[in-house]
Formats: sequence, structure tokens, C-alpha cells
Amino acid sequence: MLSGQLVIILLLLASVAVFSVAETDQTFRATEGRKMLSVAEDVAATGGVRVSLTDEVSSQRLLAIFAQSAQNLSGADFVIIADHRGTVLAATDPDQRGLPLPLGESRVLSGRAWVGEMAIGGVDSLVAHVPVVSRDGGILGIVAAGRHSPDLFQAVRQAPEYPLGLLAFAAFLGIAGSVLLARRVKRQTLGLEPQEITRLVEHREALLHGVREGVLGVDEQNRITLVNDQALRLLALPADSLGRDIDSLDLGDRARDVLTGRTDGVDQIVLRRGRVVVLNRMPISSVGAVVTMRDRTELVDLQRELAVHRDTTDTLRAQAHEFSNRLHTISGLVELGEYDELQRYVQRISHHSEQWHAEVTARVQDPATAALLIAKSSLAAERGVGLRLHEGGFLGEIDEELSADVVTVLGNLVDNALDALESTKDAWIEVELRHSDEITVVVRDSGPGVAPEIVEEVFRHGFTTKAARGGERGLGLALTRQICRRRGGSVEVHNADGAVFTARLPLEEA
Repeated sequence: MLSGQLVIILLLLASVAVFSVAETDQTFRATEGRKMLSVAEDVAATGGVRVSLTDEVSSQRLLAIFAQSAQNLSGADFVIIADHRGTVLAATDPDQRGLPLPLGESRVLSGRAWVGEMAIGGVDSLVAHVPVVSRDGGILGIVAAGRHSPDLFQAVRQAPEYPLGLLAFAAFLGIAGSVLLARRVKRQTLGLEPQEITRLVEHREALLHGVREGVLGVDEQNRITLVNDQALRLLALPADSLGRDIDSLDLGDRARDVLTGRTDGVDQIVLRRGRVVVLNRMPISSVGAVVTMRDRTELVDLQRELAVHRDTTDTLRAQAHEFSNRLHTISGLVELGEYDELQRYVQRISHHSEQWHAEVTARVQDPATAALLIAKSSLAAERGVGLRLHEGGFLGEIDEELSADVVTVLGNLVDNALDALESTKDAWIEVELRHSDEITVVVRDSGPGVAPEIVEEVFRHGFTTKAARGGERGLGLALTRQICRRRGGSVEVHNADGAVFTARLPLEEA
């Protein structure tokens, strides 16, 4: 930076000098040209010069006196008198006598005065030519008066507006200012040179785009100042997001709240385009904030698989518990000798089980969904909750992908209903499945319902809030909504003597 500043100062001084020289040269030609023309006209108008030119041999000494006198009085560098042929008769330099007077583009031989630049004695000079005219109009001779043109140093020194002292003072100020500026900038850059700063930035960019975690920086006005490729992928942001306002991007309310700091906390969960993303926002004083993000989609999928196994275990445990109770009852009836009652008891429990299995398999032709309903029935029975199918419900055969989505949605809704009915007497859950151009899953319960102020919150936030009082909440509902939206469907909830969740899943994924 110091070298660059010094080069700029030198160029500036050189430019000032060039303009100064040009202005001085223009002033010199204008002022001295008129002065030399006046000197030559005075000499040419002198009567003694006319007389002396008629007798060139005897009057050369007298012409030399006229020339020398005019030079001394006017301050001209030279005054030359030549005859009508252009031969020098008198000059301040004796060596020029007898030589032809350089005329160049001069029009003096045609009887006109002329002012211009030419080389006199090998030196560039400003010359004025004036003809000496006789009484009858003939040309008797030529008078030339001139000044030597100043060189570059003389022109700068003679410039009235840009003297050498001013240029030297400007150079001193410029160099001192450049040194101080370079020292200040070096302190601000922690002593790093430009090449080191460049390498540091390149290293930061490589590190930023090489990590698997997403990194996004925002300023105090919530404009994106830094974003890596992983953050663009996780949040499904456009490539031109840098410099844009967070609120102007196509993000959900939940993501905007976390990125702008309206929602704070550690490990905030955001659902974005089929991904479960965990965000952590760290404010930075006078700069803004840095948001780091991790993809938890695979972890959530693993949790869902574990939840399926857990549900299977719970179902087996419930069935084992129920089977154990029945065995104890049968054993007691045998010991009491109540064989008729034993026969009726066995017929009753087998009939109930067979009836539920027959009802499920008759109305639900998808094996995975039917198995889920049978398993959830045992779990609900253990919790003292009755699980039933709506009379008009029916689900035909569907493809494996849609079956997996239906099982996930139905399982989450039934689990949330069971959680809501933990402290409810005479509790029941009703499941209705409708199969048309879309699969409709309706889950009703006899619980307290969903508080009106959190009807949207239970889906948007995807985690338990303090305002939630109906029990139908958690990440499962957020995932349910995500699955429905991914297929181009929807999920909603309303209260009708309890919570009623309705999920719609089109047959073809959007």
C-alpha cells in the first residue's frame, strides 16, 4: 500500500508539472511573442536601419549597433538583421554573420510579419520576423527578434501557480500521509500483508465450504452476510441468497423466527423440504449472529424405526400381559370347578379377538395398516382405551410407499390420541379410513381436545409448548404434516367432543 501511494503521489506531481509546463509554455508564447514582435517592428521602423540596408558593406557595423541596442533595451536573447535575400548582416552572435537566416514557414518575404517557433543556432526559440520596407514598398531586409524557449526545469521554476517549493511541500505531505496510512491499516489488519490476508480468506472459504455442518451469518438488519453450500442445501435456499433479507426468502415462519432470533434456545428443530434441521444461533455484538445447522433427518428416521420396534415391543408386552391375565383367570376357574363358566369365558375372549381381527381385515386390505391397527388395539386395551373402526371406513390395496406413509401418519395420530387420554375415563379412539382419489385418515378421541390458540402451533413448531394442554403435540405431528405436504396433501385438527385429526394423502406423490 505504501509503494502504491508513493507511485500515485509521483504520478500526481508529474501530472502537475506537465500541466504547469504546458501552461507556462502557452503563457510564454503569448506574452513573449507579442513582445518580440514589438521589438522587431521598432527596429524595422528605424530610419537608420533602412539607410544602412541600402549600403550593406559600409553599414554592417551600424546595423550591429542597432541590433545590440535593441537587444539590451528589450531583454531579447537575440536580434538579427538580414538583407532582402535572407543573409545575416548583423547579429548578437558574430558567427551567424554571412549565414542564411532560417525562415521556415515564415511569410516575411511576402511582406507580412510572422511569429513562431524554430531553431536558431541549434536552440529552440520563439522568433518574430518583420520586413524592412522601403518608401516605394520594396523589401529592403528582415529583422528577427527572439527568446530561447525555456526547458522543463525552467518552465516549472517559472510557473507562478506551481513553484518548486509548493511541489516539494506537496510531495512531503503525500509521503508522510502515505506512511501514516500504511501503518494505521497494518495495525487494523493485525500486521498482515495483502498476500497473507488473501491466503487467510482463501483458507476461510475452503474451511467454510468443506465442513458438513451448515453455517449462515446475518448482520444486525437480518441480511445474510455469509452462507456455505451445506446451509444452502439444508434450508433449500436459492444460490443468490447472499445479501438478501431473511424475511424476503421463501422460508417457513419457524425457520424465520430461529434465524432472526425471535425464537431463541439451543438445538431448535426446523422442518424444511423433507429434512429435519437442528439450528443454533449465536449472537455477535455489533456484527449480527452466526447460525450453525445440522441435518438430523437420518437420526429422526432412525428414531422412527426405533419407535416402531418400541411400539412392537410394547404391543407384545401388552399382549403378553393380557394373555397372562387370561391364563390366571382360566386357571382360577379350573381350580374352582366352574367348567361351564370357563367355556363361556374362553368363547367370549376368542370371539372378541376374532371379531376385531375380522373387522380390521374386512375394512383394511393393506396388510401393514391392518397389522398396525391390531397392534394398537392391544396397546390401547392395556391403557384402558377402546379402539374402534368407523362403520363407513374402508382402505383398499395401495403401493408400498403410500402404505409406509399411511402407517406413519396413522401411528402418530393414534399415539397422540393415547397420550391425550391418559387421565380420561371411558376413553375411546375411533379411526376412519377413506379410499378414493386420496387416502383420508381421520382419528377422533374423547379427550379434552386441542386449545384453539395452538391449533396451528402443534403442527408448525413440532415440539411441546407450555401452552399446549390437549396432549396432541410433539415432533410426530410435525412429521405427519411434513409427510402430507410432501405428497401434496394436508392435515388439520378441530374439536368435536374431543380432538378430530384429519389427514389427506393423495395417491400420487407431489
